[in-house]
Amino acid sequence: MSDAGYDHATVERRWQEAWDDADVYRTPDDVDDPTYVLGMYPYPSGKLHMGHVRNYTITDAYARYRRMRGDDVLHPMGWDAFGLPAENAAKERDTNPRDWTFDCIDTMRDQMTAMGFGYDWDREIATCTPDYYQWNQWLFSRFHEEGLVERRDAEVNWCPHCETVLADEQVEGEAELCWRCDTPVEQRELEQWFLKITEYADDLLEAIDDLEGWPNSVRQMQRNWIGRQYGTELDFDIEGYGPVEAFTTRVDTIHGATFFALAPDHPISEELAAEDDEIHEFVHHEADPDGDEPNGVETDLTATNPATGEEIPVYVADFVLSDVGTGALMAVPAHDERDHAFAEKMDIEIRPVIAPEPEGDEEPTAPDVSEGAYTEDGVLINSGEYSGLDSETARERLTEEIDSAEEATQYQLRDWGISRQRYWGTPIPVIHCSDCGPVMVPEEDLPVELPEFINTTGNPLDAAEEWQQTTCPECGADATRETDTMDTFVDSSWYFLRYVSPDLEDAPFDREKANDWMPVDQYVGGIEHAVMHLLYSRFFTKVLADHEGLEHREPFTNLLAQGMVQLEGEKMSKSKGNVVSPQRIVEEYGADTARLFMMQAAQPERDFDWSEEGVQSTYAFLERLQGLIEGYVAEEPDGDDDAIASYVDAEIDATIAIASGEYDDLTFNKALRETQDLVRTLRQYVDYTEPHPETYERGLSAVVRLLSPVAPHIAEELYETLGGDGFVANAEWPTAEVDRDYVAKRRRLVENTREDIRDIVEVAGIEDPTGIDVVIAPEWKYDALDIAIESDADNLIGELMGESHIREQGDAAADYGQDLQAEREALSTTLDPDAEFAALESAAWLIEREFDAPVRVVHADDADDDVLTNAEPGRPAIEIDD
Repeated sequence: MSDAGYDHATVERRWQEAWDDADVYRTPDDVDDPTYVLGMYPYPSGKLHMGHVRNYTITDAYARYRRMRGDDVLHPMGWDAFGLPAENAAKERDTNPRDWTFDCIDTMRDQMTAMGFGYDWDREIATCTPDYYQWNQWLFSRFHEEGLVERRDAEVNWCPHCETVLADEQVEGEAELCWRCDTPVEQRELEQWFLKITEYADDLLEAIDDLEGWPNSVRQMQRNWIGRQYGTELDFDIEGYGPVEAFTTRVDTIHGATFFALAPDHPISEELAAEDDEIHEFVHHEADPDGDEPNGVETDLTATNPATGEEIPVYVADFVLSDVGTGALMAVPAHDERDHAFAEKMDIEIRPVIAPEPEGDEEPTAPDVSEGAYTEDGVLINSGEYSGLDSETARERLTEEIDSAEEATQYQLRDWGISRQRYWGTPIPVIHCSDCGPVMVPEEDLPVELPEFINTTGNPLDAAEEWQQTTCPECGADATRETDTMDTFVDSSWYFLRYVSPDLEDAPFDREKANDWMPVDQYVGGIEHAVMHLLYSRFFTKVLADHEGLEHREPFTNLLAQGMVQLEGEKMSKSKGNVVSPQRIVEEYGADTARLFMMQAAQPERDFDWSEEGVQSTYAFLERLQGLIEGYVAEEPDGDDDAIASYVDAEIDATIAIASGEYDDLTFNKALRETQDLVRTLRQYVDYTEPHPETYERGLSAVVRLLSPVAPHIAEELYETLGGDGFVANAEWPTAEVDRDYVAKRRRLVENTREDIRDIVEVAGIEDPTGIDVVIAPEWKYDALDIAIESDADNLIGELMGESHIREQGDAAADYGQDLQAEREALSTTLDPDAEFAALESAAWLIEREFDAPVRVVHADDADDDVLTNAEPGRPAIEIDD
């Protein structure tokens, strides 16, 4: 690395201090409606990793771009500061989670500053401070007032390693592992606090279609997670137990029900397990809901089919889940894959009762269900008086006519259990009184602050006896505080609202300002938050819209889920030992190099591989750019405003227009490729001839501004070198009006022409060409091409020959017509002949520079007929003298 060239450490430190001194990134309170750009705030682990750097470079680049486009921009940062890792770290180091967390925050804030992220640090929040978490407590009380909080005994997910409850969303994969430590999760019965997100299931589901700025994958994950199903609830009588409710989406198949199945933890299954050793063994030791195939055990019971009166055998089966539907189901092996697999295993009858729609007057024919179930809707067969009905009509009639049946809607979504048996979280603001029961802590007594940390096993708050002792707010008797803390996802469900008014003392957010500033215009973070944070945030926003006067019902207008930074195809992780340290990269190459390499390597939502060679070449690019600009300033050129200057000028316009569009779409890699191509053109320009000063300076200025959102420090330095006024961070974005379609055709023409010359030189073995003629096609060929593109006639040649000026060309027209006919599917419009001539004239210097030979662009009128045979629109004929 060059000592003489680009001194990144000095440049970056200098501009970070200058931005700070000038409050460049501060968003005043009095702006009306800033563009709100937000990256998901990090957990303060003490070190930024490359995933953070990528996420925050995306939001920083977009915020800088919007600022240069003239927007007021809100771009804040804070800390998701509660959570078990801090508690575990404190235990290991015999300190307390608060000190550990704030040390980590200080370190990470310094790292963010070193990366050049332009945050409004006046709005910084940390969720572990009482002035933040008192509003979690206040919101909990408000949810309680509105009937959205419930305390009940529940079977919960328990991680024995973390010694706490997990929400369903925090249990991962078929093996049901803890999302933090990969320990298998157990089930426990505990008294828990729940937020009733199920009350908003329909609202959350139906609004998904309106989230047009969200990735389809995230929207689909939320739909699946909410899991709404319309169907029928109905009773099957089980001897000795009476009616048992089952839920089905396919009551039209009820005549094909050949067994009835109960979940292993259904009350009847548990009763049977207490009396029958085989059922006990299955329920307690063999049942595996996550196994590859369904398992079960037959009972001595039968269930009565309410549609037919038929007695069918009852099984306890592990593919029936107690938390989906009712924990009991009618099984129709002919029309459900799972039921089919189970029936084959247990040798149970498979009876088809739905047939595909027949054609015309044919009778419906039973489908072949020997190898698998027929799961489509169709026409009922073998179904008594219902035979011949279509599935939908049959569902309606059966639901109407079976006594116990009624329409029902089921959801996979469960209420959100927020109780955590840990210290480092928001204390749930409840007091337990032996007479009054659980009582909310009055608003004037908030926040309920955490006591000093006690290093103990289990929940440290259970050991904080003095803290627990209090009096009942209702009756004044001795009482005890709730020792569970809130799931930390509560903190992140509304933090984006706190940035609007971070110092407000009498409410969680300023309602008027929130209504002006929200929702977040552009949110960026990992797709792993699709069904936790992103769903919970939507839930909170809807509740606040209903009860606290928020005027929007969705928190984030546009969402970008950024891809991972990988090393040799694998996700970076400490356990794999394949972590690249952002700090080392910043020290060695500078923050701008790291930022620019990451943004140019791939579209933001794609994964990409970190590469040291890529970093080095990015660094070299910045060094060359600095050299180019310093060379211009040291000795200003005085070249002519000629054809070459017009080519460069057109490329500057094209680059500005295309790169701006890509910045709008957050496709930074394409914007940067455009900008780097322009740098290459400017370098070729100065190498080839004396540049026209205004054109050259305009190009350099455009490059600096186009790069500045991604490489802000060196852009400030070079902007100053060019004599720019103030900060490039506040400069106006360059503008240009061009037709992007025209630009694409012009560039394709020039590149194809250069490619054709290279091919001829190589194939003919011409070592030292002395002259190159580029011959534009005659006008009639352009007309023929247009006709071929527009025409849908079978006989294209005939249509062409209907045009007298084409017919006059004789064999040449016939031959060209055949070429067009053969290529018909791939044809595309080109520039017109005059525009092609002008474009190639202005680009001729590039060809002369590459082949070190004079280039002549020739109109068709000035060329020989034998040469014109090879000239086509967009593909001039090439004549090379050697």
